[in-house]
Amino acid sequence: MVKFLLPLGIIGMMIMFFLMIKPINEQTDVELWLTTADQKNLLTEQDPLIFNEEPAANQPVIQVDPNVEFQTIEGFGSAITGSSAYLINNKMSIQQREKLLNDLFSEDGINMNFVRHTIGASDFSVDQEGNPFSYTYNDIETEADYNLEHFTIEKDADIIQLLQDIVSLNQEMKIMGTPWTAPAWMKYEKEMNGWYLDYENSNVYETYANYFVKYIKAYQEKGITIDAITVQNEPEFTSSAYPSMSMSAQEQSKFINEYLGPAFAANNIPTKIIGYDHNWANGLDYATTLFQDKRTNSFTAGTAFHCYEGDPSSMSKVHDAFPHKGIYLTECSGGKWNTDFGSNLSWYMSNLIIGGPRNWARTVMLWNTALDESGGPTNGGCADCRGVVTIDKQSGSVNKNVEYYAIGHASKFVKPGAVRISSTNYKGDIESVAFQNPDDSIVLILSNPGQDSKSFQVSYSGEYFSYSIEPNSAVTFKWSS
Repeated sequence: MVKFLLPLGIIGMMIMFFLMIKPINEQTDVELWLTTADQKNLLTEQDPLIFNEEPAANQPVIQVDPNVEFQTIEGFGSAITGSSAYLINNKMSIQQREKLLNDLFSEDGINMNFVRHTIGASDFSVDQEGNPFSYTYNDIETEADYNLEHFTIEKDADIIQLLQDIVSLNQEMKIMGTPWTAPAWMKYEKEMNGWYLDYENSNVYETYANYFVKYIKAYQEKGITIDAITVQNEPEFTSSAYPSMSMSAQEQSKFINEYLGPAFAANNIPTKIIGYDHNWANGLDYATTLFQDKRTNSFTAGTAFHCYEGDPSSMSKVHDAFPHKGIYLTECSGGKWNTDFGSNLSWYMSNLIIGGPRNWARTVMLWNTALDESGGPTNGGCADCRGVVTIDKQSGSVNKNVEYYAIGHASKFVKPGAVRISSTNYKGDIESVAFQNPDDSIVLILSNPGQDSKSFQVSYSGEYFSYSIEPNSAVTFKWSS
């Protein structure tokens, strides 16, 4: 009997012990990662915090409410330009390249999960030797090729190889394609740099729609699914210095509703069509022209925006006017015009990482994933832009720029399919945005763009935790709901 009772007694004591500690286990740990202006913390994990029932006195409250939902998030990332692909594929050792891709696109790194790439050349496209290189998928010497018999994506070899590796590394990766120009023979002045489609020739518009179809199918054959396309990069600006093309809102609407949309439908192409893809400043006027046409509206998933003029509130104006259409923030670049880490970090947090989703963006994407120490190689575009990372073209070594840490505060923690939820925002003081992931975990991203440290408390489901953040710094909190 003693041998039988003793185990029962031990089991009983164990049950009592676990009952006693259960309330402690029910306390929610809050994980957090910090980046500070002095760079002593660079997306550095900190000791966890604990929610408690008592609010702190005399501290502003950031209320997080998962019952108030906004848009679904599709992803955070950057662009794989020809220049980025050239550096990553040709200027790094196998080990350096593997580490960089893991740092950028895996859960061990910042886990970027949305990539934009250029359909043909852009102002950051180079050949195999790193020299400026302008091309499309249908460059011919004859007058026209309406059957696209000379269509080929062979000149995208570096980009395709890199995208294949990225997709194999991150199964949640989504790809967006954007053209800088149509083939020169389709354009009014037969020039790759600048001008516009030959509006007097309906065969050109029909062929250009089929050009998109062939591009999507060709990439699919390479194992790369194109989730979305924007119709034209920066359609209200052209340059004689690099591949570009103008496309007014009226022209884009006609192209979508008479040619591109029907071509996608006829070929069972599920890729989303996104309009505009230019600066915040004129987005509402352009979107209104697109969406007031019923057929264009039916074919178009939303509008895309760049950060170079205006402010992110413009996206909310478009959302308010057309609430069922997606908003996509697709390009923003830093550069040598501002090298201060802290002020750059605060600008990115206020305008992109926090300001983007708070103004309905489903994606936030930076421009070049990688550039060299001179901001190149370029193809006639920005001479002082900065990549998410800088690759030394001699040694292959990598410097992670402020852009890496800014986008990482979101991409590492906010999963595709997450929903933005309500959080208190003190504009210019303590700024925040919150999300609920598909696994129900909560992510709260917070920034202090000011010049003084800020103390605050976070309230969630009747419990609180307190924190203090240094000026020009950012923090991401994560906890189980």
